[in-house]
Amino acid sequence: MATSNNDLRIDYVEFNVSSIETAKAFYGSAFGWSFTDYGPNYCEFDDGRLKGGFTNLAVPRPGGPLVILYADDLEAAQQGVEKAGGRIVRPITAFPGGRRFHFSDPDGYELAVWTKA
Repeated sequence: MATSNNDLRIDYVEFNVSSIETAKAFYGSAFGWSFTDYGPNYCEFDDGRLKGGFTNLAVPRPGGPLVILYADDLEAAQQGVEKAGGRIVRPITAFPGGRRFHFSDPDGYELAVWTKA
């Protein structure tokens, strides 16, 4: 399998927000970000260089956005996390556009890894 330029690099940052509309209004006004809505619970932002998301499916965690890495081979990435001592906290699940899993590192930080559908 050929690897992409994004393989095993930070690719996305996700914020849990109490209101997607409020987050869009703030970041759009303050920084000029653009947005793509994916239903009532998710919105992608684009700052012109990095994309990320706002979701209202979990409570806001100030100081704790979800850092998301990209992997060409999601299963191999999960095996690598487990072999290195990481703990899978959310198994591989599908979402519109891809699949991902969440893990915690040895210090308890939660990160995610995703791949395209």
